[in-house]
Amino acid sequence: MERALDVDLFSQNDKTAIADAFGKAAATYDAHAAFQRDVGHRLLDLIPLDLTGRTVLDLGCGTGYFSQVLQQRGAKVTCVDLSAEMLQAAKSRCGTDNMTYQQGDAEQLPFASGRFDYVFSSLALQWCDDLSIPLKEMRRVTNESGRIVFSTLLDGSLFELRRSWSKIDSYQHVNDFITTNQVKIALAQSGCSNHRLDLPSITVWYDTAFSLMRDLKGIGANHVNGRSHGLTSRKALLNLEREYQTFKNHQGLLPATYQVCLGVINR
Repeated sequence: MERALDVDLFSQNDKTAIADAFGKAAATYDAHAAFQRDVGHRLLDLIPLDLTGRTVLDLGCGTGYFSQVLQQRGAKVTCVDLSAEMLQAAKSRCGTDNMTYQQGDAEQLPFASGRFDYVFSSLALQWCDDLSIPLKEMRRVTNESGRIVFSTLLDGSLFELRRSWSKIDSYQHVNDFITTNQVKIALAQSGCSNHRLDLPSITVWYDTAFSLMRDLKGIGANHVNGRSHGLTSRKALLNLEREYQTFKNHQGLLPATYQVCLGVINR
């Protein structure tokens, strides 16, 4: 088998292509999203357990895993995602009781100002070119006593994968992520002055590098900002597996390290 993994590379601003990548992963997402669930649960800890009667926007809701948790806490949840397929998966999971669904863009939210008590957005904002734009929109749609909680990835995430690929070819296989200082600048530019950040480093362990690649593809995160070189050959993947062994621990496991920003913004 000469062709092994289809890594789609799209232009940075092609939101249709981003939506397509995640739409293709709607059926496989939950099976590959252990890291995403870990981050989202940490974010949930930053809002009240009892959300009875509160309006919550789940921005970048994906398959609705966290939308359902918010619903179970008593919230009236509005699910927004770029991908129609992800929204359909969320609707299949959560139903229509205290739930609404809206295909939309974090950079131009289709809601009136002050509509929500809480905005929840986990690992969606890294797909925006300029973080200050969705932050400004999230602030706009949150009422004056409300709260925004968000998570995004920071510079240094997946450094093991990036370094391993750099030994094999000159293509960009891993997205660039913003620095903590750039997050702080975006917060200032969006008028979010009352905020706090937590910056955990989270490591996920794999038996093989291919398992990591399969997870990234399984959740739809095979969008890389850069030049397309089409399908990745089996030979390249075997070379990647060999290079990744540099990071193996004493138990024979391979790390994938994520630098995460958890943010709380109080209006």
